[in-house]
This record gives sequence, C-alpha cells and structure tokens, in this order.
Amino acid sequence: MAKQQQNAISPARDKNFPEWYQQVVRASDMAENSEVRGCMVIKPWGYGLWEQIQAQLDVMFKETGHKNAYFPLLIPVSYLEKEATHVEGFATECAVVTHHRLELQDGKMVPAGKLSEPYVIRPTSETIIGAAFARWVQSYRDLPLLINQWANVMRWEMRPRLFLRTAEFLWQEGHTAHETPEQAMEETCKMHGVYEEFLREHLAIPVIPGEKTEGERFPGALNTFTVEAMVQDRKAIQAGTSHFLGQNFSKAAGIDFEGREGKREFAWTTSWGVSTRLIGTLIMAHGDDDGLIIPPRVAPTQVVILPIIPKEEVREEVLAACHQLEEKLRAESAWNAPLRVEVDERDLGGGVKNWEWIKKGVPVRIEIGPRDLEKGSVAVTRRDGGHRDKSFIASDEAVAQMAETLLSIQSNLLERALAFREEHTKELQSAEEFYAFFTPQNSGQPEIHGGFALGHWGGTAEEEEALQKESKVTIRCIPSDPELRGESGVCVITGKPAEGRVVFAKAY
Repeated sequence: MAKQQQNAISPARDKNFPEWYQQVVRASDMAENSEVRGCMVIKPWGYGLWEQIQAQLDVMFKETGHKNAYFPLLIPVSYLEKEATHVEGFATECAVVTHHRLELQDGKMVPAGKLSEPYVIRPTSETIIGAAFARWVQSYRDLPLLINQWANVMRWEMRPRLFLRTAEFLWQEGHTAHETPEQAMEETCKMHGVYEEFLREHLAIPVIPGEKTEGERFPGALNTFTVEAMVQDRKAIQAGTSHFLGQNFSKAAGIDFEGREGKREFAWTTSWGVSTRLIGTLIMAHGDDDGLIIPPRVAPTQVVILPIIPKEEVREEVLAACHQLEEKLRAESAWNAPLRVEVDERDLGGGVKNWEWIKKGVPVRIEIGPRDLEKGSVAVTRRDGGHRDKSFIASDEAVAQMAETLLSIQSNLLERALAFREEHTKELQSAEEFYAFFTPQNSGQPEIHGGFALGHWGGTAEEEEALQKESKVTIRCIPSDPELRGESGVCVITGKPAEGRVVFAKAY
C-alpha cells in the first residue's frame, strides 16, 4: 500500500478553506494579529512581498505621469461633512480622535484636553486631499493634477481577517483633478487598466474588469470600476477600484479654477486604489496544501540556495560553492531586474529549512551538498510543481536556465488560475439555475460558493440589496468585455428586460 502524501497545512483547502487560509498566513510567516484588535503585524516575509508590489506599481504609476505626495493622517470631521454621501458611506467605519493628551487619575491614564473639533483617522483621503487641491489649482494651466499617496488607513472592521479585512491596512490612493469630464473619465479608465495589467502580469491573477452597479459604487462617486478576482473557494475578491468622482468632491472642497474662457469652473476629479488585500488575494489564488506559492515576479526572494552539510568538515567548501552560485545567479536577470537570491546559512537541519521555504512559497529552491560538488551538479525544485520533483542538473546549466524557469513558473501560475476561473464560470438563464449554482449540495460538507455566474440583470438597487440579503450573492461588476456582457435579454431574477449580463458571485 502506497504511503499517503503528507502536507504542511492542515486542514486542507477542500476541508476548511477559511482555516486553511489562516494557517497558510501563519506557516509562511507573513503576518500575525497584534495586541490592537483588528490590526496586524506584517512580518519581514510579508512586508517584503508588499515592497515588491509597491515598487512595481509605483513604476507603473510614474510611467503614466503621476507623482507621489503625502497628506495628513487626521482629517477634520467638518471636511467629511461637506460631502454628505461620502461621509454616510464611511460613518460606521471611522475611528475618531477627540482628545490631545492623557492624564493620570486614580492610577489610570484618562483622555484630557478635548479638541475643539474631532478628527477622523483617514478611512480614505478624498476630502483632505481635495482641500490641498483647492489651494494648488487656480487656472486650467495647473491641470491635470496627478497625485498618488502610499499610506496607511483605518476602517473599523468588526470581523477582521489578516490581509483581507483589518482595521488598519496599507495601500496607495491616487487622486487627480482635470479640466474636463472626458479627461477625468480617461484617467479613471487608464488606472483601471493599470490594475488589470498588474494583477495579470505581476501577480499572475486573471481578473474580470468592469463597472460596479449603483448600489456598489464608492460613496460619492458617479462611476466605480473594479477588477474582480476568483480565488480557490470560488469566491470573488474586489482587487482594485478606480472612481470617476465628477464634480461632487471639487464642489465640496472648492477646487475651482479660471477656465479658458475666463470663467470660474469646478475641476473633475478621480480616485483609485489597491491595498495589502492584494496579498490575501495572492495567497487564496495560488496557495496549496503545503503553503504559499508566490509568483516569481513579486517574490521577495526568487531563488533560495540551501547548503546540505552532513559533516562539519565540509561546511566551508559547501558554503563557498553556495555563495559562488549566488553571485552567478545575481548576475542574471528577469523582467529587466537582477535575480533576487538568498543563501540560507542558518544552523538548522536541511529538512527543516526546506519545509520553511516550501511554506513561504519561494519560487525555486536549490540544494547543494558534498555529493553535488563531486558531480558539479545541483538539485533544483520548482514550487509550482509541488515540492517533491527535483531536477539534478549541472550548476552552470541551472544558472543559464534560471530566468527562463522563473518566467515559466509565472506563466504557469497565470494559466492555472485562468483555467480554474473558466472551469467555475457558468452562464445562467433562469432563477432556478441561479439558486442551484449558489446553493451547497450537501449541508454537512464544506460550503462551495459556486463561482462566477454570468446572467442578465434588470433589477433595481433595492432588488439587488434584497437578493444579497437572501442569497449572500452580490453583483460583482458589469463586465467591460462585450463578449461577457452579451446582448440584451431578460433578467434571470426579476424577469424584467435587461441591457446585458453581469457577474454574480459570493465575495469577501
């Protein structure tokens, strides 16, 4: 009888996906819960991944003409009150600062020095950045104004989950002001496209781009565009959004300028952002029952070299060979950047170190021991193929092939994720098909969330809200792709006429 294969993560994905996710985050040493409820400590491996995401996105932003700036963490409540729809949308998530010092009373520190006006810890920065834009924009010649901010924000999350929903998280928020609505809409769509490209080409995650329905729009926006990813429990994740704000925020903040005809005009504004939720999306899209799998393009370490030292007398020789290989690999490049290589010299057993890197999801592991030195070879293992399929090849050959290997892993992860999404996407023709698709077949089994359903929708915002409450299914987007959107038809839920299809899914 064959020995059953052991995996590092328990429970497996198909047994308890939410718990599997928590275990992967822990086992890969990405992050942990902090002493502050709902907040997380991002550990070096997790932060290294965020640094790669941030650096690569930053290049894309600057290539489209944006410049980075920084704005205050605290926002006067009066600023939020100027845009009623906006403040209403975030009111229940705001953390409010009301005092400016602490005093010791009866052995306890208590708030003192009440502020004349309370401040909100930024849940997003449209209002305070709008105040700055109002000072900076005086003429049409000052436009367009293209600004991005890398920052942290706080939204008081009641059901936190590391990287997916935390009270404090890291993100970027782009804010721009334009002379005309056409220019602002062009900007909105351009950044929507940047997000789609980044997820596909850098994170190896295929997404469905599209527009949110009225009920799902960003508070205060006229249009919200999204990129929706499917993860391995078949739920959707909103991976990034881009908003056309019209003149709502410019009128509230007083962003007006002298137009070409000498008249005062209000600017047309946009905002757009992604966050550390991208890391949670990546984990759920690519991970397996041995832990994390990181696409090579964003991996903090793309290749780890593991010295195998069975006897102390061979240590120096093996380590020297490892560092020599490291130098050769660092001289190679992929995606026009030097390879990121690390030699793990820790005084731990080879099996222990090997498993740690498997769980961390490093794309390629190379083992070198005394026997390999004798043969002039190394043992190479790709993480996307599991952890048991080693290739024994000549050391120089491994160097020559490494960039191609990393490109192959990146491509394989994207193809695998796309095939999974296509397998679990269905076209619906009726309400019966809708409920059958999203209803678990066996109540005693882990819940399967159906996947993405394409169906016509002609309901109202109220009917959309009722559908969500009843079925826990939301309209993720009206797809941009004409083939997915299709022709006009009949709404699968209400029976009303519908202009085209939408993407239904359960979501995080």
